[in-house]
Order: sequence, then C-alpha cells, then structure tokens
Amino acid sequence: MPFVNVKLVEGVFTEEQKHALAADLTDVMVKHEGSEAFRDVVWVLIEELHPDGWHIGGEPFRGPKSLMQALAHAKATYESIEGNPTTRQEFAAVAPPAGPSTRTGRA
Repeated sequence: MPFVNVKLVEGVFTEEQKHALAADLTDVMVKHEGSEAFRDVVWVLIEELHPDGWHIGGEPFRGPKSLMQALAHAKATYESIEGNPTTRQEFAAVAPPAGPSTRTGRA
C-alpha cells in the first residue's frame, strides 16, 4: 500500500483544504498506478508542524519575510558565481567565501 506523507506549517491550510489535498494526492497515485481499485489502499497523512520547528538556511522560519530573505540570499549567491561549475570542487572554487550571517550577524 502506498503511503504519502505531507508536512505543512501548522495553520496554513483549512481542514477543507487538507481534505482536498489528500483527495488530489490519492487521484495522482491512482492515475500513475493505472487502476481505480488502487484508490482503497492509498494512505495520505498530513502532518502539521509548529512554526518553531522550521528553519531555512539555519535561521528560524518567521513566515514570508524570512522566506523572502532566504531567497534573496540564494539569488545573490547564484549571481555572484562566475561560469557554470558542474562539480563540487568547481563550485567551491568560484562560490563566495563563507562569512558572518548577514541575517543575524553571527560568525
């Protein structure tokens, strides 16, 4: 039996939205398996996790503001890389040096 596990930040979706999500995920599993008989054995578990447990880039998740900060940091890092590195060694050679976190001032 397939088991689909979804983890969400607590309180983001309503009960109705979570039920719809589970139904849609079940539909996807049935579509890929190819038999409607498969529907009865698809299990979907939606877990809601408290926001205190979420972190992005080592920093506490504080909603859209921290997500946008993380994306801006990733974009700046991406744009600072010269060329098109394809290995870890190539990436390390052209990536900006690690330094204090600009978000918290930590070293």
